[in-house]
Amino acid sequence: MFSIRHHYYCKLKEQLANILTLINLSFGILSLIFLFKGHPSIAVIFIIIAAMCDRFDGAAARRFHTESDFGKELDSLSDLISFGVAPAFLIYQSVLGDTLWLGIGMVIFYILAGAIRLARYNVQTFDGAFYGLPITVAGVFVATSYFIIPYMPVQFYIILLLVMGLAMISSFRIAKM
Repeated sequence: MFSIRHHYYCKLKEQLANILTLINLSFGILSLIFLFKGHPSIAVIFIIIAAMCDRFDGAAARRFHTESDFGKELDSLSDLISFGVAPAFLIYQSVLGDTLWLGIGMVIFYILAGAIRLARYNVQTFDGAFYGLPITVAGVFVATSYFIIPYMPVQFYIILLLVMGLAMISSFRIAKM
């Protein structure tokens, strides 16, 4: 009986980081669903919860020595949805919908910048620092800016997506905390 429990405990421990990554992705998807159902405030909350899961998936992989190329790729795909697509669509749906092509262009630019940021991270050897703004930080910042919509003009959100996109693809160094 003990060996069966130990076996399942070891399997769970091996997959904990990937499970947290998939929970991150699930909250990113839920964010999109709630956004399109007309609940943008809940969408923001789901993006924040996804960020918490993203924070702990890497920590779990390092803690249990289960880091893998598969986990790194899965994490990047999840992050692109949760912190690229979901926040960009949130801002487009909430603010930029009337700007038509300019808003669409900024949403596409932001998402593409996030994809470039993640791809670059996956092919670089990690030296203890990030290069460019991590997509999680950009995504949470963009998503939480939803709460200041009544106080900011549309142009603020165009500039915000532009600046966050440029910050993600920049090469400035940020030490990992």
